[in-house]
Amino acid sequence: MIAREPTEAKAAETVPGVRPHSVLAWWIACRPKTLSAAAVPVAVGSAVAYRLGGFAWQPALAALVGALLLQIGSNFANDVFDFEKGADTHARLGPLRAVQAGLLTPRAVRRGMGFVFGLALLVGVYLTLVAGPVIVLIGVLSIASAILYTGGPYPLGYHGLGDLFVLIFFGFVAVCGTVFVQLHTVPALAIWAAVPVGSLATAILVVNNVRDRDTDVLANKRTLAVRFGTRAGQYQYLLLVAAAYLVPALLLAQGELGRAAALPWLTLPWAVVLTRRVFRDEAALLNRTLVGTAKLLLVFGVLFTLALGVDACEP
Repeated sequence: MIAREPTEAKAAETVPGVRPHSVLAWWIACRPKTLSAAAVPVAVGSAVAYRLGGFAWQPALAALVGALLLQIGSNFANDVFDFEKGADTHARLGPLRAVQAGLLTPRAVRRGMGFVFGLALLVGVYLTLVAGPVIVLIGVLSIASAILYTGGPYPLGYHGLGDLFVLIFFGFVAVCGTVFVQLHTVPALAIWAAVPVGSLATAILVVNNVRDRDTDVLANKRTLAVRFGTRAGQYQYLLLVAAAYLVPALLLAQGELGRAAALPWLTLPWAVVLTRRVFRDEAALLNRTLVGTAKLLLVFGVLFTLALGVDACEP
């Protein structure tokens, strides 16, 4: 389904105070509230590198910039492709989307997507010089996956593969890649540390899919919530959150972390509240749970990063 490009008149009516193609319109398209999903894996991965005695601030900073650019590019791709496929319509329950609201045209967002991914490739050139050609493969796969998530002949998000994509790229690839550009190896601790990050990032998507189940059916978007039902999505959220909190406990039991492993557990009451909302709320009421889960990822990630770093400083 190819939708018409929105007009500036529609934008003015839909979003008062936001001019089409303005800086604010582009800022909305960047979806700043999602950027924690890109920053947290880099922070955790850098903490792993620090713990193992190999932290390098320049590759770490480059990894952060690259991750943010990939996230923004992915947001642009999602914005335009979901609109063109009919998943984002006037019946949308979630946060504002720039193309659907008429703030930016699909053509403009496509160009923005190309520009941002181009910048990400430049960052990748530097990281390749630092860590070797494997970074080229990681970069190309990351960009391709960001586009193919909602674009291309077989969009991953429309065939129930979006959850796996997020778990892999926002968890294992992002955390382990950050460690690799600093240590030039991927220790077991990096893999363990990627689990809670990827799980909570995926939980954000699950809330989105549970909320949009009815409209996704109409757009033929076969997410796991569409394929297996709302209840399955709710239990998926529960399992992902449980996995996130299990990992620090396992690392403590294995002696990989000290008492600081309890820091991420300070957010457990918050996680319980969010999980109850996923099981109780529906439709637009889940927007607050979506935002809450993104904030949980950020706070959990900060505390997990501190846990890794504090233990590294202990005598």
